[in-house]
Amino acid sequence: MNKKIHSLLKEKELPEGFIKVTDQPVLNLSSEQKVILNRKGNILFNEGNIEAARRIYITTGYSDGLSRVADKYVESKQEIKALKLYLLAHNERKTAPIYEKIAKSISMLIQDD
Repeated sequence: MNKKIHSLLKEKELPEGFIKVTDQPVLNLSSEQKVILNRKGNILFNEGNIEAARRIYITTGYSDGLSRVADKYVESKQEIKALKLYLLAHNERKTAPIYEKIAKSISMLIQDD
C-alpha cells in the first residue's frame, strides 16, 4: 500500500490538495487505493462530513457514493449540485426528476411573459 495514502487515511481530515476535484476519476489509482479511499469516504459520509466524502468519491469515481452525496443535496434543496453528481454517477433514474423540475421552472418563466 502507498505509505502516503495510508498515513493520510489515519488522519481525521484529508488535506485539501490531496483530493482531485475535477469531473473525471483519477485513472492511475490502483484498485486497492480506490478501496481504501472509498472506505475513508464512507466513514466521512457517515460522520456527516459530506463535502470531504464528495471529494473522495469524485476522485475514485465511486458512483454509489456520488449518488448518496447527491441525495443529501436534494434533501437540502440543492438540486443543481445534486444533478452534477448524479450525472457523474451515471444515475439516470435520479436525474430525470431534476430535469423535469428544471423544465417546469423554465416553462413557468416563459408563460409569465
